[in-house]
Amino acid sequence: MEPFQQNKSAWNSGAYQAWVNRFGTPNEAAQKIIDDPIKRIGNAFEHMDGVKDKKIINLLGSNGNKAVALALLGADVTIADFSVENEAYALELAAAAKVKMEYIVSDVLSLPMDKLSGEFDIVFMEFGILHYFEDLHPLFNVVSTLLAKGGRLILQDFHPISTKLISSKGTTANIRKHKVTGDYFDTSLEEKEISFSKFSSYENKEPVVQKVRLRKWTIGEIVTSVASEGLFIKILEELPNLSSEVFDKGIPKTFTIVAEKM
Repeated sequence: MEPFQQNKSAWNSGAYQAWVNRFGTPNEAAQKIIDDPIKRIGNAFEHMDGVKDKKIINLLGSNGNKAVALALLGADVTIADFSVENEAYALELAAAAKVKMEYIVSDVLSLPMDKLSGEFDIVFMEFGILHYFEDLHPLFNVVSTLLAKGGRLILQDFHPISTKLISSKGTTANIRKHKVTGDYFDTSLEEKEISFSKFSSYENKEPVVQKVRLRKWTIGEIVTSVASEGLFIKILEELPNLSSEVFDKGIPKTFTIVAEKM
């Protein structure tokens, strides 16, 4: 099976129930977002310069948690994602939060032409998405086409040092150990368990673990791909483990790129 079809099939096989297990029912999850939508968006919010009345598209927006938070803050939000199970959870979440949100079920490289009209103020992409693409240039060409002139890409993802190079073992700061086991420059596809597998549940059945095929990118490859598509990079911020001041100390865990359409 081709990587795209394998990944699409995996994301349409159990995602909805995994999100219920992770976040609760859409009604339960909506209340938590309503209580503090900015917290749900995270530190990406500080790069948005306010969101009220802005048109934002969340590419590969998955279960809609971030998109619903943005809608609660007054943004006009669209999600594009290829999973109908993600769509189902996200739309129920939006209804429970009493906000409007458009969900386009599509490969982001094949979006409807009416969306490629340069009308979005922000393209928001976050965590665990770049590795689903075998070539980043078409992706960032779509980003550039979606954005209005002066519009902004806000991209957050896991840092390649942590995903490509270092293996970590141990569940507490005291026993956490890190080893350089990877090849930072490896360009091969890697088969991995899908990210929601740890939230999956099976009743009286043998677990069927969904696998996806991923291409992990270097920081240089990512930056070059963004800059090659008419996007001016204003910020490249490399971040430590923000959930702990001692856990994984000294290792970059995530990064943020902010770029504007010229």
